[in-house]
Amino acid sequence: MNRILIVEDEFSISNFMKTVLEGDGYAAEVATCAAQARAALAKEPFAAMLLDLGLPDADGMELLQELRQRYGLPVIVVSARTEESDKVAALDCGADDYITKPFGSPELLARIRAALRRAGPAAQEPRFTVGELTIDYEKHLVTLAGQPVHLTAGEYRLVELLSRHAGRVLTYDRISEAMWGDAAGGNSQLLRVNMANIRRKLEQNPAEPQYILTEIGVGYRMRDVL
Repeated sequence: MNRILIVEDEFSISNFMKTVLEGDGYAAEVATCAAQARAALAKEPFAAMLLDLGLPDADGMELLQELRQRYGLPVIVVSARTEESDKVAALDCGADDYITKPFGSPELLARIRAALRRAGPAAQEPRFTVGELTIDYEKHLVTLAGQPVHLTAGEYRLVELLSRHAGRVLTYDRISEAMWGDAAGGNSQLLRVNMANIRRKLEQNPAEPQYILTEIGVGYRMRDVL
C-alpha cells in the first residue's frame, strides 16, 4: 500500500485530502508543520508527498528543496498561491506537480497517480510511448504511427528530455539550462523556435497539440496518457 505524506496546517484541507486518499486505497499521514514532516520522513518511507507552501515554521520553497534532495520522493505542491511566478519557482525547486486550491478529489487522485507512475520502474524503460508516438532511447529514434520522424539532434534532445519527465511540467528556464546551459543566456526564443519545429513534425494540428502541451507562462509538458 502506497503511503502518502500530507504536509498541511489547515485541518479542513488536510482532513479532506486524507479522507480522499484513504478512500482510494492509500495510507495517509498528516504533518502540520515542517518539523513534523521531517520527523515522519525520517521514521518511515513514503511514496509521495503533498506539500503546502504556507507552513508556520518554515519557508515552503526551502523545505521543498531540502526534502526533495534528501529523500528523492515525488512532491506535489498544494497551494493557494495562483501566480505563475509561484508555480515556476516551485517547479524549479523540484516539485513534480502543482495543484492550486481549491481542488476536487478527482484532480488530486489523478495528480498522485501520475506522480507515482513517473517515479516507478516504467521511468527506466528503454522507450516511451503515448498514443501513436514512440521514442526509442537506445536508437535515438522517434516514430509516429510507425513512421520515422526526422528530427535534428537538438530537436531529439528536447523531445527526449520532455518524454523522460512525461506528465510533469518543466519550466522554460529548466529546459533551456538542460539543453544549452549558459549558451541560452535566458533567451526563450531559441526554445520557442525548436518547439515550433517539433510540433510541425509531431502534431496533426500544431496549433492544438496533443503530445507536447504548453503551460502558459510556466513551461512545457509531455503527455503521458491520451
